[in-house]
Amino acid sequence: MPAKTHAQPHTPTHVTADVTAHAVSRRLLRAAAAALVVAAATPATVAHAAPSASVSPSTVAPGGRVGLNVAGCGTKTGRATSSAFGDVQLTPGNLEATNLFGSATVYNNASPGTHRVIFECGGAGGQRVTVSLQVTPGAARGGTGGSVGSMSPGQIAVGGALAAGALGAGVWLLRRRAHTAA
Repeated sequence: MPAKTHAQPHTPTHVTADVTAHAVSRRLLRAAAAALVVAAATPATVAHAAPSASVSPSTVAPGGRVGLNVAGCGTKTGRATSSAFGDVQLTPGNLEATNLFGSATVYNNASPGTHRVIFECGGAGGQRVTVSLQVTPGAARGGTGGSVGSMSPGQIAVGGALAAGALGAGVWLLRRRAHTAA
């Protein structure tokens, strides 16, 4: 007696492919939705990160000037306060107001040592960050920013010789041209 076979209905391959493609696309859609939720939550985390601040230079003499910078405030106003220079208003350095800048002159009578600089974002009660400023003993160095310190007599002699040599070469070239033109 022949074995009984169960007849299975024939399922077209395109129907199976459509069902599989539909399942895959639903999985991809779910993964994309999950990624979108994570991406949407990320800026909120970054926005609440603590600001960072710097004073440049971090070591200065009384009467010297320092640059003030605070990043990550998320506000368009801020201030920096220190016993070394008082209260300074900070202003945005770009359209997004992610960085606030200012400058201050250290008091001429500022005591040597470490001074706290407190940066405050926005108004009262805003985020705060504190950095240190080292004030050295002595007065700020005078000059126009490019002042030269002490030079040795040898350096002065070499500089003078180079200038005299350049002047002599210029005179020689001018005289040579005058003789060849005549």
